[in-house]
Amino acid sequence: MPNEAPPLSRPDDDVQARRPVTRIALSRVGVTGVQKVIRIDRAGSEQLFYADIECFVDLGPDQKGAHMSRFEEVVGEAIDEVVLSEALKAETLAMHIAERIRERQGGLRAEVTIAARYPERKLAPVSGKATQEIYTLFGSAVASSHGTRRLVGVQAQGMTACPCAQEMTADRARLRLAEDGFDSTEIDRVLELVPTATHNQRGVGTLYVGGPEDCRRPIEAATLLRVVESSMSSEIYELLKRPDEATVVEKAHRRPRFVEDCVREMLRMGVEEFEHLGDDAFLMARQENLETIHRHSVTAERHGLMRELRGELRTGEPAARQTTMRDWLEATPV
Repeated sequence: MPNEAPPLSRPDDDVQARRPVTRIALSRVGVTGVQKVIRIDRAGSEQLFYADIECFVDLGPDQKGAHMSRFEEVVGEAIDEVVLSEALKAETLAMHIAERIRERQGGLRAEVTIAARYPERKLAPVSGKATQEIYTLFGSAVASSHGTRRLVGVQAQGMTACPCAQEMTADRARLRLAEDGFDSTEIDRVLELVPTATHNQRGVGTLYVGGPEDCRRPIEAATLLRVVESSMSSEIYELLKRPDEATVVEKAHRRPRFVEDCVREMLRMGVEEFEHLGDDAFLMARQENLETIHRHSVTAERHGLMRELRGELRTGEPAARQTTMRDWLEATPV
């Protein structure tokens, strides 16, 4: 009687724990696109968020693979055991998941990012009509043997008006007014009262803030949103009546800003708003403008510690170092 073929693997054989053919450590191994409904605490009230979650762990040179099913198990456990008993901040939930993943996977470090979309009630500037705006809340955490570091961030849309094109249309307006008999004083009065045309962009602003682990004053998403939206030429609204529309357009044209201006304004307001977090707090501001007269988009970004950014704002001299988000998350918590 012929021998039966041996099983491909033994039930107790942990394939992931075997030694790989090529022994080299991997910085990040994990899962993306995990979708969950989570309950988040925002300013003392609880709200359901639809969230995308990414989970990663480092992998040593002697381990063939991570246990992928454990990522999903840990996320589910954190939501069931922690979130259902207490509504948390997004960054605190990310911290709990990261710490569980590190323990279950046996890694030196674990990283988790949560991106949750949620509605916010907003009133139109003149009519006061209520509208629902959708924003994105971010929570990130890295857990290691030294402790855990957390970041909270938001992303919001707004409107920007191009300063360069506005100056060119203003110059043309001056020439035409002069040709029609207006003197320089009258021209200045006209252009002061009536902002000239320019092209606009839909802007997408993102701001992250990270503070010390023992921070007693929570970083509220509403504060971050105010900073992001205020950095652009004007806020935008899903519902606008005619007086609202005129106000938004005029406001934007009275505050023309480049993509670079938006980032600098976010940082200026961020440093003022979060000064209490201390010198080692972290800020990252990013702005993307979707051009209307070009096919491309434009982007600007800046990151750094509070002391680095505050020093530049005070002296105008570039900092010797610009701490990145990765640098800050990987550093030993203080």
